[in-house]
Amino acid sequence: MIRIKWPIALATLFVVLLGWYLIYTQRIVRALRTDAETLTEIFSEVQAGIADPDPGRADDALFRLQTIIRESGVPLVQTGPGDTVLAAENLPFEADLTTAEGQERVRAYIRRLDARHPPVGAPGLNSIHFGDSPEVRRLRWIPWLQVGGLLLTVFVGFTMIRYQRRAASEEAWTSMARELAHQLGTPLSSLQGWLEVLRLSPEERPGSLAEGEIAQAISEDLERLERVSHRFELIGREPELGPISLRAVVRDLERYLAARLPKLGRGVDLVVDIPPGLPPVKGNEVLLAWALENVVKNALDALAGRGGRISLYAREVGGGWVSLRVRDTGPGVDPEIRDKIFEPGVTTKSGGWGVGLALSRRIVESVHRGRIELLDGGEGTTFQIRLPVADV
Repeated sequence: MIRIKWPIALATLFVVLLGWYLIYTQRIVRALRTDAETLTEIFSEVQAGIADPDPGRADDALFRLQTIIRESGVPLVQTGPGDTVLAAENLPFEADLTTAEGQERVRAYIRRLDARHPPVGAPGLNSIHFGDSPEVRRLRWIPWLQVGGLLLTVFVGFTMIRYQRRAASEEAWTSMARELAHQLGTPLSSLQGWLEVLRLSPEERPGSLAEGEIAQAISEDLERLERVSHRFELIGREPELGPISLRAVVRDLERYLAARLPKLGRGVDLVVDIPPGLPPVKGNEVLLAWALENVVKNALDALAGRGGRISLYAREVGGGWVSLRVRDTGPGVDPEIRDKIFEPGVTTKSGGWGVGLALSRRIVESVHRGRIELLDGGEGTTFQIRLPVADV
């Protein structure tokens, strides 16, 4: 699946909107400068007409003033007695002032102009009605454009975040389904093997296995299947939380791993330091054991083929919290994935699904309202899990 880099997409959209807004405002600035030049021309023509005693040249100046005003784009309408439209310039429509229809259409337009700008002159005798210049009309759109651009950015951002969360959720469920299939596959394969052994006659069975031994092995596989099923059943709903002994959970995990370390991690020592007086934490024993098991298995994978030490030690840190640290002496976490180590699908193993640590984070943070983090510095890798102390 192609990952869309939403921050880059949002930044690109923002830059495009900003660039378009800057271009639009620059056009308005240039238009306003042109208006200033127009006012300067009007002032120059008025001064020339006043200074020149020749009436003919004064008429020329007035004609040039009329031309300048007409080219300014400002709607201007002159009315006389009885609201008769005498002249009009820069109307947004064509109107024949010699007809009744043209007069009525311009008068309707005048009413809209007067709602914004009071007319100049003597009402009912000789009035000048005017509207906004093209630049002012463009300026009216700026707040709407700003709000529209902001809303568009928020909408696109919200849509992208929603899509990203949905994609992450789908990826998480896909990874969890693969993890479930993986965890069910081992005991099912074992049960299939024991079934084949049972079909053999007692003489053909390897090591002359008795039926009692086979039944015990089948019972262990069924117990494992039940444990896996119960874990995934709990992760899909809100489990009941209560006071549990972190020391007991870690000791059970230690016993579970002690029987499997020769196979899972040759040359690996497991060191546990949990003080007996540690206060109980608020949690679910099944899920918390699963989260710790995933973190420890991650440490075992880091030590695969090289040996080393895994340390589990817990302390009460005050403020109603208990801290449990899982440390290994492996090569550490690749800096490229440190910030993504708890995301579904992120793994350093070629055959892994990258769901173990993601599940641990969900169990610790979403279910137990705790905190799991990868600590910096030191040899190897250290994960810290903080859990709230139970109210007893």
